Amino acid sequence: MQDHFAATRSEPLHVSLVAIPEAVVSTLSGIFDVMNAFAMMPLSGIPLQAPPFRVEIVGLRAGPLELASHVPVVVQRSMAEVHETDIIIVPSILLGPEGWRKGVHPELVDWFRAMHRRGALLCSACSGIFLLAETGLFDGVDATVHFGYAPAFAATYPQVPVHPERVLVVSGKHEELITSGASMTWHDLVLYLIARHVGATAAQAVARSFALQWHQDGLAPYIVFEGRKDHGDFAIQTAQDWVATHFSVAAPVEEMIRRTGLTERTFKRRFTTTTGLSPIAYVQRLRIEDAKRRLERTEASVDEISWQVGYEEPAFFRRLFKRVTGMTPGAYRRRFKIPEYARLRSQGERTESRHASGSEVG
Repeated sequence: MQDHFAATRSEPLHVSLVAIPEAVVSTLSGIFDVMNAFAMMPLSGIPLQAPPFRVEIVGLRAGPLELASHVPVVVQRSMAEVHETDIIIVPSILLGPEGWRKGVHPELVDWFRAMHRRGALLCSACSGIFLLAETGLFDGVDATVHFGYAPAFAATYPQVPVHPERVLVVSGKHEELITSGASMTWHDLVLYLIARHVGATAAQAVARSFALQWHQDGLAPYIVFEGRKDHGDFAIQTAQDWVATHFSVAAPVEEMIRRTGLTERTFKRRFTTTTGLSPIAYVQRLRIEDAKRRLERTEASVDEISWQVGYEEPAFFRRLFKRVTGMTPGAYRRRFKIPEYARLRSQGERTESRHASGSEVG
């Protein structure tokens, strides 16, 4: 990577930020502002002669466009006017109850393919991959998407290997197919593009200026486990319903088997087939999910939480927690615990605090 863009390229890279009615305004506007940072504000230690990017909001037609959250934006140029671009970014899109409907924007899909043939990078933020995947260019190519949309994406595009636990996936023969995961990982996407085309120093400067953070621990800590229950197997559903509130008991798998009346071999086979997890792995995920909530909301020690969720050996619990979430229990608590200044307190505590600080006015 080059740390001085101006030394290698005289013209800025053209970035086409795609606006469609399904787009989410926060992602679109955030990407626009951060990638325009070089033109909008001074960045310490980055002596660029000219901004490295020229960002335009591109859509089906120029003019006002109401986005999914009913906030209007102005599409600066129609895609028909853009015959060449370097980077295309599809921001987060909002899926309705019916999911993503293919074929709504065929002109854009054709334009994506044409720009890709001419060398453009194709990037998606969060759920933007639903639109980009219509090109077929991601078939057989690793990608990521918001973990909440992963089942819907897998059902819509079974030919695209999707990894919702990953923050950023860079694929393609020329590393030209780039996807970012859940919601705010557009930060990682933008910082990656800056590091790739301008340099690591510039990416660090932008991150400091906007107080952005790389999601270096991945997205596994953010994913809330919800066991699959749409399988139609009544016996397994009964076991799942019971263990949802009894996962901390001793020998929960044996008790599930007893309650279903199935043989051990049949139960384990059917449970794994219907839920995608072995019975013991399912119990472990329930226990870890409960431990996450306790780490976020209580002051209990890690050893105490280990016992509360069903583990007598804290060392085993710690190893399992890190394997599932990618973080130690202590690191998870530091990351996700609600800070003191944001905690709700009683009116009396708030009044006492204001008196103590001299902030009460009469």
